[in-house]
Amino acid sequence: MPWKGEKDPYKIWLSEIILQQTRVEQGLTYYNRFIKNYPSIHKLAAAPETTVFKLWEGLGYYSRCKNLIATAKFISGELKGKFPDTYEDILKLKGIGPYTAAAIASFAYNLPYAVVDGNVMRVLSRYFGISTPIDSTDGKKYFTLLANKLLDKKVPASYNQAIMDFGATVCKPQQPLCSICPLHAGCVAFKKDLVKNCPVKAGKLIKKHRWFYYIIAEYKDSFFIRKRTQKDIWQNLHEFILIENDKAVDPEKILASDLVNKIAGKKYKLLKITAKYKQQLTHQTIYGCFIHIMLNKKTLLKDYELVEKTQMKKLAFPRLITAYFAGEGLSLFG
Repeated sequence: MPWKGEKDPYKIWLSEIILQQTRVEQGLTYYNRFIKNYPSIHKLAAAPETTVFKLWEGLGYYSRCKNLIATAKFISGELKGKFPDTYEDILKLKGIGPYTAAAIASFAYNLPYAVVDGNVMRVLSRYFGISTPIDSTDGKKYFTLLANKLLDKKVPASYNQAIMDFGATVCKPQQPLCSICPLHAGCVAFKKDLVKNCPVKAGKLIKKHRWFYYIIAEYKDSFFIRKRTQKDIWQNLHEFILIENDKAVDPEKILASDLVNKIAGKKYKLLKITAKYKQQLTHQTIYGCFIHIMLNKKTLLKDYELVEKTQMKKLAFPRLITAYFAGEGLSLFG
């Protein structure tokens, strides 16, 4: 990975933000794109926000991108492009928590702060046979204290990278390589046959289900679009006219709604009603249905604006909508 052994705090920060809640294989592609387009924090800070969000499109957890932009502008403007070089100052930056601050402090400046990610907690929980749930408040505090106690203060960057890599390649979540592990002689979980039970988690998340019915209202090669601004999923991304429901309904009922009547009246042409789309998020499942109608008159709709087809590619959309573009809607916006 290009960020392994990296000392530039900007590149380390960028990689850590991208890799939050993201598989390494996917994050690598986005990291390379960002470095190519924004080789310095000044370049990122000066870029139009719409362009940055478009580059982030498909990566999810868009609050990360919002914080990325805000922090880049702060460092570029207020700090003259100099990345903070103490753990405390790094931690003050928007969108940076203890884990990311420790990673930057350790890898960029070789400061003695333990990087405590899922791999590290798994190694520690198995080796010491810890039953405290890793997703509890007490667990997070306990594992952070233990990791910092064990940290090699002389070479913190190398130690942090080593234990993270060890968790990723040997002490794996599934099918760990216990038989060839150089630490198994002292591993409590291995000796007590508890490897599959470690680490302990407090409980499973209760996931929410939401049904999004998108009205693709077209008028003379333009479409009603809005930016999601509320503190919800997909903040700062764009979408078509949305009618949300807490359960699945017949699309014909959506077409008979007051909102559709307001923008189209009774005179519109129904072009297509799609099959169900689905996007799985960490805490919720989103089901989507796209209803494409052709308007015969121009109208106004609060919070939405008519965007020409030629301008659609410049906007960032949630993966649910880009999946529609890539399938049934590709010819509309290609």
